[in-house]
Amino acid sequence: MSFWNIFGRKREVDFYDLLLAQAEKTLEGCRALVAFLEDQGDREELARLEQQADDVRRILIDELNQTFLTPMDREDIFALSRAVDDVIDHANNTVKEMDVFEIKSNEFLCQMAELLEKGAEQLVMAIKHLKKNPNVAVEYAVRAKRVENKMNDTFLAALKQLFSGHDVRLMFAYREIYRHFNRSADRVDEAANIISDIVVKMI
Repeated sequence: MSFWNIFGRKREVDFYDLLLAQAEKTLEGCRALVAFLEDQGDREELARLEQQADDVRRILIDELNQTFLTPMDREDIFALSRAVDDVIDHANNTVKEMDVFEIKSNEFLCQMAELLEKGAEQLVMAIKHLKKNPNVAVEYAVRAKRVENKMNDTFLAALKQLFSGHDVRLMFAYREIYRHFNRSADRVDEAANIISDIVVKMI
């Protein structure tokens, strides 16, 4: 009796493609956020893309639970998917809370959104090369990690400008929105770290 007769049929699932599809939807969401903050898009577009990214993640997790052998550690697949998911979740929450707090976009928010978009672009490229060109994937992961440092610098500059004002309500409202971007950059950094770890295990 063959191995697959004992444990069930071999599942033809390409987890690289699923991770890439999720990352690409996240990138689309980041671009929608940039457009929204530049007053060229609407919040519903980001919400729609966030839902689509969630759908891809659910498919990935379902396949992961049903697949006996995976091309990389299943813990790494799950962790990478979760980190990418957190990026678009924070982006969507940014728009939601701007509506709740009734605050408008500003120069710092636009800068942060553009940085997040760049980070998402690097993650997409890293995942795209992960299967066949792992060393190239690491190069893109390193570029993605640089976003966190730039985001932190922008975050601190935004806080400095913010607390020079006198409207306490606006101070705390904008601070919460700025924090979403900082957390998003942290998740980009985490995703990049996971990609680098996956490549190390391939060698």
